[in-house]
Amino acid sequence: MQVSVQRKETKFLPDSSRVVARFFNNGEKRTSELIKRVLTLDEQQVSRQLEHTFREFAGRHRNISQIFLNHFENHRGLIESLDIDATELTKEAKLLIGSYATMEYSIESAAMFNPSIIEDFDQSFLAKGEKRVILSFRATGEGHLSSIVFRRGILDSNNDFHPNKVRNHIDMAKIVRKKSYDKGRFVQKLNEMNIDEKYSALIMNDLPDHFDYHELKRSVHQIMASDIGTDKRLALEEMTWLIDSYYDIEFNLDSDISERVIFPTSPSESKGIEDARFVRFIEDDGSVKVYATYTAYDGHTILPKLLSTDDFSSFRIMPMHGNAAQNKNFALFPKKIKGKYAVLARVDGVNNYVMFSERNTLWNDPIKIQEPRFPWEFTQIGNCGAPLYTEEGWLVITHGVGQMRRYCIGASLFDLDDPTKEIGRLSQPLLSPLEKEREGYVPNVVYSCGSLINNGELILPYAVSDYSSSYATVHMEELLHALK
Repeated sequence: MQVSVQRKETKFLPDSSRVVARFFNNGEKRTSELIKRVLTLDEQQVSRQLEHTFREFAGRHRNISQIFLNHFENHRGLIESLDIDATELTKEAKLLIGSYATMEYSIESAAMFNPSIIEDFDQSFLAKGEKRVILSFRATGEGHLSSIVFRRGILDSNNDFHPNKVRNHIDMAKIVRKKSYDKGRFVQKLNEMNIDEKYSALIMNDLPDHFDYHELKRSVHQIMASDIGTDKRLALEEMTWLIDSYYDIEFNLDSDISERVIFPTSPSESKGIEDARFVRFIEDDGSVKVYATYTAYDGHTILPKLLSTDDFSSFRIMPMHGNAAQNKNFALFPKKIKGKYAVLARVDGVNNYVMFSERNTLWNDPIKIQEPRFPWEFTQIGNCGAPLYTEEGWLVITHGVGQMRRYCIGASLFDLDDPTKEIGRLSQPLLSPLEKEREGYVPNVVYSCGSLINNGELILPYAVSDYSSSYATVHMEELLHALK
């Protein structure tokens, strides 16, 4: 049975004018020579160059002088190694050095795709049938570096989307390191990463049961400074890579959500933050928290991570662990099932799995719930975001990959009490790339990272060939009838 789908006219397009001011490190040797050149300028020349820089760039960023000073501080150690007393430098000299340590990066220049949608915390001052929502997107710029960006708007009673104005300045978050790490859990993750105990014990044995970020980094650096072998050095680098994967970020409260970008921060994300699947989670006490599962990628290793927030202003980010914390496609259920967290994942890259756990970052013992069955999904099947609660069962929007690596979107229904039991599954795609949707960064792809139900319809945001995004609606009554 073919289900009717209404594609909406709303388009979310990449905008190359949306830029962030990133730290630019040109290498120790070249930066040392650069700093020496800057310091040959007299005060008048420094002021003139700084005035020109501010004139060209101040309107493109909020508080760019503070950005310059922050980036100057990143070079403080190098400056002092040149026998230069940083405290003796004028503020203007620091600002000018910081400007050379800064570059603009267009976060959406290549693509804005793989959307997810959830209900906003704030549902005040709305008319009947309206819902305020937040959409997230995977924004991609130069070098295919991905980050997370947001849009806010209102779905009206006809489920037409009315976006809020997108603001110009992009706000980079302040990074706050986690205060304390549990030694037992940290050692467990090191074992999962196959780091030999004879190497990790060099560090871990001397640390207390709970240690902070700086304690571990200091211990690692002390040993790294000594004459050690290649294998030991690699193991210590991986330990540093792991601890850098835990952090909190905070945005300025006076920034609009459209100005906030979750940009790769830790080494585990150095090549991008991919495909965040946001979910509005109902805790046991009825309180609401927003989680997102995403893939961190460093060019070699994939690390599934969990993000949480109560306000879209501050976020906590943690790596997942366990023998099944691998590959992509993690999607958290919106509430516990029989007292346990539940998550969907494509652990082996081909099939759909479900897991249950006492903790939302620990995932073991995956249970296979779906294999490719129909030709349009013979290559692989996976989820397209968090399951949606309906009285008939858990609605799971899926993706399937078929001939010519074409991605289509499907749907399945699972038992509410036991989501290992499939109730129904569409034999035909719910959404396939139209002729006008086939061209893009990656051709022949429609894909989603999260949907919701509103006014009796499924609201399904989707990416168009990994370039732009749109959304479609489906009548829930018709969809559930087809699934059953």
